[in-house]
Amino acid sequence: MRAFVRVIDAGSFAGAAREMNQSPAVVTRLVADLEEHLGARLINRTTRRLALTDIGEAYLERTRAILTEVEEAEALASSATSEPRGHLRVLAPPAFAVHQLAKHLPAFHEQYPKVTIELAAPGPVEGMDEAFDVSILSVARRPLDGDFVARRLARSEVIACAAPAYLDRRGRPQHPGELNGHDAMLPSFLREVSFVRGLFGDDEPGGETVSIATARPLLGTTHIDLLYAAALHGLGIAGLPSFVAEDALREGALERVLPEWRLFDATLYAAMPTRKHVPARTRVFVDFLVKAFGGEDRDPWLIAAGCETAKRQ
Repeated sequence: MRAFVRVIDAGSFAGAAREMNQSPAVVTRLVADLEEHLGARLINRTTRRLALTDIGEAYLERTRAILTEVEEAEALASSATSEPRGHLRVLAPPAFAVHQLAKHLPAFHEQYPKVTIELAAPGPVEGMDEAFDVSILSVARRPLDGDFVARRLARSEVIACAAPAYLDRRGRPQHPGELNGHDAMLPSFLREVSFVRGLFGDDEPGGETVSIATARPLLGTTHIDLLYAAALHGLGIAGLPSFVAEDALREGALERVLPEWRLFDATLYAAMPTRKHVPARTRVFVDFLVKAFGGEDRDPWLIAAGCETAKRQ
C-alpha cells in the first residue's frame, strides 16, 4: 500500500523507487502483487504516463486514511521514546526552501540526527497537502481554511530592493510615483502594483496606498530567484519577499528602496494534517521552525537586516 501511494505521489515507479531506496523492479512487483491480491487493476500504465483507474482512485483515498491510522498507531507506541526518528516529508515554496530552510536544516540535523527529511518545492504553497507531514504555507490577507493544524512562523513583507550601484547610477526614489522612471523587475502576471504606507495586520491594510500601473517591465518572470539574481547584478528595482532579500540586505549587496513603503504582506505557517497522535519527528520539526522564525506577527528578516518598515499612522 505504501508503494502504491508513493508511485502515485511521485508520478512514476522509478521516482517512487528512489524515494523508498528500492529498485524500480521491486516497487513494480509490490504494486503488481497488490493488484493481484485485490483482483483489480489500480493503475493504467503507458510508456509516457500513469493514470489511476476508477477503482484505483477510490482505493487511493482509503489507503491514505489507512496509512495515516498506521502512522498514528506508531506515533502513539513510540511517543515515550526520548529521541525522534524516522522520515519526514515536507512541502515548501521554492524561494523559502532555498533562502531559509536550507540554512536552518544543519542545526535541526544536529539536534535530531535520526530524522531524515524529504523536501519538495515544486511551486507556491497555499494549502496543506495530505501527502506531506508538514506543508509550509504562504498566505496573504485571508483566513486559513481547511481540515488541518497550522502554527504561525512569521510575517514576511514584499519590499522594493536594488543594488547600491544601480541606485548610485539612477537615483534613489523618494515616492512610489518616481518609480516610473526606473527599470522595474516584477512577476510577469502583475499589471498594477500598490505600495502601502501605514498600519498593517491580518486584515486589509490601513494608511496610504499608491497604485502604479506597470508598463512592460524590463524583466518579467514568476521565478523569484531570477528577480533576486538580476537585482544583485544591478539590472533594476525588484519586489522581493523579505526572507529572500535578508542576507543581501545585511551584507549591503541590496539596498531597500522606499523603506516606509511595502508592496504586500504574507503570513507563513507550518501546517500539519489533523491527527490525534502527531509523530515526534513532525512535532519537533514544527517546534524548531517556530523557534527559528519567532512565531509572531512580525517580520524577523527585516528586523535582522536593520530595515524594518517604519510604522506611520
